[in-house]
Amino acid sequence: MQDSFDVTTIIFLALAVFVIWRLRSVLGQKTGAERSPFKPVDRSRTEPQTRSDGDNVVRLPGADRVQPAPPPAAAPRDWRGIAEPGSEIARGLEACVQAEPGFDPRAFLEGAKSAYEAIMIAFAKGDRKTLRGLLSKEVGEAFERAIVERERNRQTLETTFVSIDKAEIVAVEVRNRVAQVTVRFLSNLITATRNAEGKVVDGSAETVVEVPDVWTFARTLGSRDPNWQLVATEAGA
Repeated sequence: MQDSFDVTTIIFLALAVFVIWRLRSVLGQKTGAERSPFKPVDRSRTEPQTRSDGDNVVRLPGADRVQPAPPPAAAPRDWRGIAEPGSEIARGLEACVQAEPGFDPRAFLEGAKSAYEAIMIAFAKGDRKTLRGLLSKEVGEAFERAIVERERNRQTLETTFVSIDKAEIVAVEVRNRVAQVTVRFLSNLITATRNAEGKVVDGSAETVVEVPDVWTFARTLGSRDPNWQLVATEAGA
């Protein structure tokens, strides 16, 4: 019996060793394709969105790039000698330039001085043709009445320009592209009115007098007609 037991035990032990060897040969080998279940997946190439630290905001790619700064606002034009920066006159001049980029207040003032002298001389001579192109309808009618009255009384007006000491813009208004620019003139004149006999009945033929005037000129900005017309006059202080 002892011999039988030993033989049987040996047989079973041999079978157990064989089974274990077979299982090890099948399950115990590595193929090289295994992946650790705890290895994180690299999402750097699959998730273009990023999150900012400490919040839940999802930012698009490139959101952290420095954005170009907006272009600086146009600097106010230098109206030195014409208008104070930020004043109503300066804003009015800016409106003129916006409606007509070629508008130059300095050139306008030079033209206004020439127009002032031309109108005064044409009025003294009764030159209706010259006045017609420089005056608005309403102002033209007022000048015409004064000329007719003078002619009826057989009077003549003599005007000699000595100088225009000052011409300054005192108001600017732009409405529907129509600009009205008011200029204060300070001139030195010799002016005299004579009757039919040549006698001076008003003013002086020798005395220089200082004459202040405030005239308003108007024009449609951007139009082909470059001429400004006189639309209002008043005696200056």
